[in-house]
Amino acid sequence: MPPISPIHVAIIMDGNGRWATQRQLPRQEGHRAGAQAVRRTVEAAIRYGLHTLTLYAFSADNWKRPQIEVNTLMLLFRSYLTEEVGACARQGIRLSVIGRRDRLPRSLVSLIEQAELKTARGQRLHLRLAVDYSSRYAILEAARAASNEEEFRRALGPDVDLLIRTAGEQRLSDFLLWECAYAEFVFLPQLWPDFDEAGLRESLRQFWSRERRFGGLPAASARQGGEPGSTVLRGARSCA
Repeated sequence: MPPISPIHVAIIMDGNGRWATQRQLPRQEGHRAGAQAVRRTVEAAIRYGLHTLTLYAFSADNWKRPQIEVNTLMLLFRSYLTEEVGACARQGIRLSVIGRRDRLPRSLVSLIEQAELKTARGQRLHLRLAVDYSSRYAILEAARAASNEEEFRRALGPDVDLLIRTAGEQRLSDFLLWECAYAEFVFLPQLWPDFDEAGLRESLRQFWSRERRFGGLPAASARQGGEPGSTVLRGARSCA
C-alpha cells in the first residue's frame, strides 16, 4: 500500500463507450458502469488520504456526441448530485463543480449550487467534477478576470500532483493544462468502468516512486553540490 497521499489527483475517465461496445451493449450502459467506478474511486481516495480529486466528467467537446448519449451523461450527473450529496456531507467530502454553467439546464445548475452549499464544510476530501469543461476556456476566463498572478492562479485552482488517464490514451484532451505543468502522468490500459481501488493504488505507487525535480537536479547531483535552490521532492503536496 502506498503512503497516505495528501495530494491532488486528477483523472481522465476514458473508455466507457469501448467497455460497452466490447460487451455488445449500448454506449449508455458504459456510462452507467462508469458512474459506479466513480463511487469506488471516491471511497478509495478517502482511504488513501487524498487532499483533492478532480474527475473529468464531461468536456466542452462532448456536446458533439449523439443527443441520447449527452442526455444519459446529464441524467447520471443529476442522479449523482441528488443521491450522493448527503453521503458526501456525512463523510466530510466537499463537492465542487468546475466548468461552464451557462449551457447547462437551470434545474441542473440549481442542483449543483445546492450540493456545493451542503458540502461546503467538508475537509476530508475535496471532490471536483469537471462538467462542460475546457481548460483553454478556463485559462482565457481567468486571464480576463484576474488583475494579478495570485488571482489568476486562484481562479484556476490547485496544481495537480498526479494525472491518471484510463483506456490507454496518452493525451490531456484540454484538461487542466495549466494545473498539470509539473504533474506526474500515469496512463493505464484498463477502461474506466473497470477502474477500482487497485488501479488507484498502482497509480499512487508509481507516483511515490518518482523523483519530482520541479526544474532542479536529481537527488544525487544535489548532494554533490548542485545548483542552489534546486528542488527535489518525492510526491510533494501542492494543494492549497
